[in-house]
Amino acid sequence: MKRAGFLVMLMMCCLACAKTGDVVPNVGVNFEASLSDPRLSALKTVGGAVTIDGYGVAGLIIYHSAYGYVAYDRCSSYQPQNRCAITLDNPTLTATDPCSGSKFSLTDGSPVKAPATRSLKQYAVNTNTFEIFVSN
Repeated sequence: MKRAGFLVMLMMCCLACAKTGDVVPNVGVNFEASLSDPRLSALKTVGGAVTIDGYGVAGLIIYHSAYGYVAYDRCSSYQPQNRCAITLDNPTLTATDPCSGSKFSLTDGSPVKAPATRSLKQYAVNTNTFEIFVSN
């Protein structure tokens, strides 16, 4: 009897951990650009943000925070299997998932409006005097 109970508990644990479609997939990101690139002109001031297509799962958002630059995948963390690309709000303090209505803070990527409960996927950002590099 104990053995049957153990097997049932083991199966429940395995099934509970089987979610695979609820995280943004890992893909290689290696974006590099000059900070004088016209596409990045909004990053000259704190609070500026830009979107870059062709990198990550659904593109990138690069944000100039008070502490430096941060970069996120545009793929919403809510039902990421749908690959819904979030869009910048005006002012660029938040971004919205047009598919679910979720909102995310660009300061740290955290959700600020439901139904999303997970932060945006963040990438590493390095800069020098002339260039910005985004990678994972």
